Amino acid sequence: MGAVDFAAFVEELARVAGDAIRPYFRTALGVEDKSRGAAFDPVTAADRAAEQAMRALIGSTFPDHGIIGEEFGDDRPDAPFVWVLDPIDGTKSFIAGMPAWGTLIGLLKDGAPVYGMMHQPFIGEQFFGDGQGTRYRGPAGDRRMATRACASIADAVLFTTSPMLMRDDERARYAEVEKRARLARYGGDCYAYCMVAAGYVDLVIEAGLKAHDIVPLIPIIEGAGGMVTDWNGGSALKGGRIIAAGDKRVHAQALKLLAG
Repeated sequence: MGAVDFAAFVEELARVAGDAIRPYFRTALGVEDKSRGAAFDPVTAADRAAEQAMRALIGSTFPDHGIIGEEFGDDRPDAPFVWVLDPIDGTKSFIAGMPAWGTLIGLLKDGAPVYGMMHQPFIGEQFFGDGQGTRYRGPAGDRRMATRACASIADAVLFTTSPMLMRDDERARYAEVEKRARLARYGGDCYAYCMVAAGYVDLVIEAGLKAHDIVPLIPIIEGAGGMVTDWNGGSALKGGRIIAAGDKRVHAQALKLLAG
């Protein structure tokens, strides 16, 4: 599959997902709770409609490809090419009418992330990476992105969606990083990771992520010069406890603190 063919196809995936989502945003849509008694984990008709639209397009265009999706599970996850889909990353922001959410589309080739896109159809922004480079397209124009230098946590802008999503022990370890950071902010979901790639944020630290939450973002950050690992410095492909950084120096410092 050539790069030109993929670029056109991922744009089409983003288009059909956006067309499915936009009619629901900032409307009185129904919300279901997937948590089964744990922390609130919402899902909406928009999530399901967007993933169904993307799955249908993948199935008709590349019937041999696998799919890992948030709402409808896995289909041939061991195939040579596997699409990783999160129709609305940031559903809590979505249902609150806040625009800090996006559609995540990733592609694994032989188990390695080779393409990723974050598409925000309401604002009209796209962040696209292939591990070798990252591009932005939106109201601010069309340009390449790069992370910024950050030698110390004391100079770092740090994001996490919410420390309350972490277990007590994880929250305590995260707090050791936060209290040393220049600025710490909560929220953002996938947008925070894209801001690492854009050079505005230096660290994102999360826990409890699934593969669909992070795989599409890895090529975006790595293509801009950053890095994404788990809290032990290992692979982030399975999700779990994740740290993304724009500079390897601040990444190393944060890892040491997260290790206790």
